[in-house]
Amino acid sequence: MRRLLRGEIIIFGGFALAAVVAILLVMPPAGTTASIDWTSTSSGPLGPGDRDLLVRVRQAGLWEIPAGQWAQERGESETVKNVGMHLVEDHTKLDVATRAVAARFGVPLPDQPNADQQRWLAQLASENGKAFDKDFADLLRAAHGKVFAVVADVRAGTRNAEIRKFAQQAVTVVMKHMTLLESTELVDFDQLPEPLTPSPAPPAPTAVDTRRQP
Repeated sequence: MRRLLRGEIIIFGGFALAAVVAILLVMPPAGTTASIDWTSTSSGPLGPGDRDLLVRVRQAGLWEIPAGQWAQERGESETVKNVGMHLVEDHTKLDVATRAVAARFGVPLPDQPNADQQRWLAQLASENGKAFDKDFADLLRAAHGKVFAVVADVRAGTRNAEIRKFAQQAVTVVMKHMTLLESTELVDFDQLPEPLTPSPAPPAPTAVDTRRQP
């Protein structure tokens, strides 16, 4: 009887061990749950930051194109009118590229600006002349500064070759627009977010005098 009971325990233990092994093989290792957000593509892994970049660039165009059109109609300064023309032309081309890349990777894109962008458009829609010029320069310059940080971060760290190429194009456009908006001399730089405080540098290693070594 004892031998039979002992055999049953051994058999049960074997089944339990097999079940545990099976669970461990199916479950992802700890800390790797984010891997489900990555997709393998012919141009490299596509991650959450890559998809977010496409969404942000698309939304940027959805409000900057009408804002640029209004600048040509409502603005008083010729510089503002010229900046508006460049915004429309550049974002129209960039939007074509954005939708093409998103379609290849199956990334859904928005069809309207986000809540903040809609509020900025409403503000500009109520203005003309000098008031429009000032708010146009401030709002667009602040927005470009925010998206520039996102685009540059993706450009620096993406694992996907096609996203890297697209981010390079977007970086060039955003940098150009920041410079153009600053050329209006209407940007209030004191209202822009301050650059991040750099981390303190690690202490330099202590020099060793080899002459005193035994």
